[in-house]
Amino acid sequence: MPPRLRRTPVLAVLALAAAFLAAPAQAAEEPPFRDPALPLEQRIDDLLGRLTLPEKLGLLHQSQQAIPRLGVPYHKNGTEALHGVGWSNDLDDGWKQKFASGTIFPQAVGLASTWDPELIKRVGSAVGDEARGYNAVNPTLWGLQVWAPVVDLLRDPRAGRNEEGYSEDPLLTGAISTAYGRGLQGDDPFYLKTAPVLKHYLAYNNETDRGVTSSNLTPKLKHEYYEKAFRAAISADAATGVMASYNLVNGRPNHVNPDLDDVVRSWTGRTLYNVSDAWGPYALTELEKYYDDKAEAFAAVLKAGLDGYTVDDSNSGPTAQLLQSALDRGLVSQADVDDAVRHVLSIRFRLGHFDPDGGPYKKITKEVIDSPAHRKLNRETAGKAAVLLRNSGVLPLAEPKSAAVVGPLADRLYRDWYGGQPPYQVTPLDGIKERVADVSSGAGLERIALKHLSTGKYLTATGTGPDDNAALVDTAPTAASEWDLTDWTGGVSTLRNAGNGKLLGGDWRSLDTDDAEPDGWYVQQQFAMERQGDGSYLVRYAGYESVEGWYGLSDPYVSVGADGTLGLAPKAQAARFAKEVVSDGVAAAAEQARKAEVAVVVVGSHPFVAAREFHDRDNLQLGEGQRRLIDAVRKANPRTVVVLETSYPVIVDAPTLLWTTHAGAETGHAVADVLFGDVNPAGRLTQTWYATDDLPSRFDYDLVKTGMTYLYHRGAPLYAFGHGLSYTTFGYQGLRVQGERVSVKVTNTGEVRGEEVVQLYTHQQRSRFQQPVRQLRGFQRIALDPGESRTVTLPLKRSDLAVWDHTRNRWVVEAATHDVLVGSSSDRIRARTTLQVNGESVPARDLTKVTRAMDFDGYSGVDFADESKVRGDVVAGSAGDWISFTGASWGSRLTAGVASAGGGSIELRLGSPTGPLLGTAQAPATGGVYAYGTASATVKPGKGDLYVVFKGDLRLRDLRLTP
Repeated sequence: MPPRLRRTPVLAVLALAAAFLAAPAQAAEEPPFRDPALPLEQRIDDLLGRLTLPEKLGLLHQSQQAIPRLGVPYHKNGTEALHGVGWSNDLDDGWKQKFASGTIFPQAVGLASTWDPELIKRVGSAVGDEARGYNAVNPTLWGLQVWAPVVDLLRDPRAGRNEEGYSEDPLLTGAISTAYGRGLQGDDPFYLKTAPVLKHYLAYNNETDRGVTSSNLTPKLKHEYYEKAFRAAISADAATGVMASYNLVNGRPNHVNPDLDDVVRSWTGRTLYNVSDAWGPYALTELEKYYDDKAEAFAAVLKAGLDGYTVDDSNSGPTAQLLQSALDRGLVSQADVDDAVRHVLSIRFRLGHFDPDGGPYKKITKEVIDSPAHRKLNRETAGKAAVLLRNSGVLPLAEPKSAAVVGPLADRLYRDWYGGQPPYQVTPLDGIKERVADVSSGAGLERIALKHLSTGKYLTATGTGPDDNAALVDTAPTAASEWDLTDWTGGVSTLRNAGNGKLLGGDWRSLDTDDAEPDGWYVQQQFAMERQGDGSYLVRYAGYESVEGWYGLSDPYVSVGADGTLGLAPKAQAARFAKEVVSDGVAAAAEQARKAEVAVVVVGSHPFVAAREFHDRDNLQLGEGQRRLIDAVRKANPRTVVVLETSYPVIVDAPTLLWTTHAGAETGHAVADVLFGDVNPAGRLTQTWYATDDLPSRFDYDLVKTGMTYLYHRGAPLYAFGHGLSYTTFGYQGLRVQGERVSVKVTNTGEVRGEEVVQLYTHQQRSRFQQPVRQLRGFQRIALDPGESRTVTLPLKRSDLAVWDHTRNRWVVEAATHDVLVGSSSDRIRARTTLQVNGESVPARDLTKVTRAMDFDGYSGVDFADESKVRGDVVAGSAGDWISFTGASWGSRLTAGVASAGGGSIELRLGSPTGPLLGTAQAPATGGVYAYGTASATVKPGKGDLYVVFKGDLRLRDLRLTP
């Protein structure tokens, strides 16, 4: 979510003072709600009964003001804790104060690459401790409802927020999120260390047009894939709620998704406290135009199951006013408000807010922040998260006397948007210098000058202030007109001025150099160097993605005005530049590598450049300059190790390749630990690294049709899901399936101690429904000494093999043979057997009963849409679109529920969308997409595959073909 909540210093002081004043005056008898010995419901009832309506409405906002008369302290939602305490959405003294400076662990996708839930629980516990530590320092700034973990499934590696999620697999995501959430919450059976909230419900995996695009989900994929990751942590009571996502699902905004109340709450017996994303309730009227007025929208949000409104900064007044209006108009009831307030109070009671002593976790103080124990855990986690993708035999390094450590990330560490400021930094160069006496280094960058071809003048920095605009000044290159070019990923680069050390940035319509690093909500320091056929370059501004709304341009380029000033303009007006190489850092790095015993090239991504919240990637390429650096160093020294530090998969290959995420302050120690063999790498990939950029549309969420993720991908990936190498080898023997358990003996067949991630997959050989190529069913990370064996036993319950039967809207275990596959990755199966499951057979489809259109077997062209603004999904089609029902039987009289503004028709055809025509039903003009009428016709009865073909724009809710 973007940073929306900003408090002025005056408001912050008042709120903090109110919190202190909220301590209840000494009285002869404390009210029951302050008695920890009473049952929770009794305490909630007592406090709820003492609240006025305005006070109740205030509790539904993200910034809940203190109620001094009752001793209710101030509370805020929304401390970010994705992989450490990141930042608070409640600001006292400006932008910079929001960032925590404690232990920042590896990015979330890196945490999951450990495949080690017990370790991740320890990480979550450390983060929870530090959140409490910050809360002890400033309870107004640092709240205890933390917005983590992110369980959005990584079904497309181009998605900008890839770094925030765990995996493309729902089981692995569920296991890691459950572990992290349990750590955040603490082990007390009642009290919460922090209150974790899962982000972002549901099917949210694209940043481009995220607030207006709909993730179209078939019922099968919704249940089997997209819901599964959320269900795991909620059903394990490892999270206290979910945050709604910005996107729509099947045409309905997720902020009014009825599943928030109907489905998510059904997964647990505990009370959940669900919240909106920032500005999400306003998007319903201002962006999505889903409701006509804000009171109606806010009422719908409450009715759908959200209890917290993340809007209007620290000002709860507008929310209270809109909900009061909704009450006055009968859009919500007092009971609706009370239910939501109960949810809020339940979690706040568990946080200890109303206990006289603040609960058992109140004793945690600021001393836990960046503690020695947390530093040690951070180093351990970063080492265990590293994935050895390839090894030519160079690793582990055996005490080299000299090393060249080069690359744009060799001596730099970067935080990401949801990470805090690391209190110290150990870069890869630092880590290697601790072990090698003679180390040379360099960034391996080109230093260039950009000569404007029309004037012969060079793009020149004029200062570091916001009004010091870059200009065409120098007639020969000087430090002020020389730029260090870093090609990051996806063709997006940064340009750092050699004279002042600042980055070139797009200052809305002009260019300046007043920023040290890419940063902020609008990352304006991004450019693409586009080579033209004549050898010249256009410089495209590649910053804030929704640039058209700010510049009036869809693709702005650096331009030169008639007066010689630099600005941004359409491509047709783009200035042409010659790119002159002033000094070649690539050649210098290669020369350093030639002289060294070993070379380490550290390349990768910048967390703020090319992909991040609000920015998707266009491709999977590592920057051209970084690829040239790798090639040049490898050519100069065959004993080259490439360390790839990214937030997502990229297409890059090298004989020896180690991958890590941006792994926090201990990155350099962890990288060195792995390179020199102190840590035997056992990290495993949590998503498929595709070998090509030729991927389906990022807006198509139907994995079965697109073939995305290891579940349905049939091509050869660059690196497979679960892949990762070791410095030792492992043997697998004696795979057995007994009852609901699978066991296999694993032996370390090498010469050094190592860890293996044993992965269990299954594949259902035959099914009524299309099945995944294979599916992860369990895993375990184990450590073995050389020659040591261990029998690994993994549960495989009959219910684990259930599939969603969309023909009957329920889970079913089919009678089938399953391949049981155990190995070290999804494409390296080391042992296999079969399992015969005595289940049921799915009966043939009987279309003489009312059948929901969404319960189709196949489709083409159609969209999935909202039946009403409250609940229900329908199929929306236009001329030539179709849905099909396989192996069905039907009668002669068709009745169908349809909605259409202008009318149309549906055809029923046998065997294919162009097969024999069985009948045509005219759809009446119902006056709107939410007004349903009946289309009827007499058709030829029969059995087989029935196709429903749309003729005209209409929505199909259901159909029935009676005898």
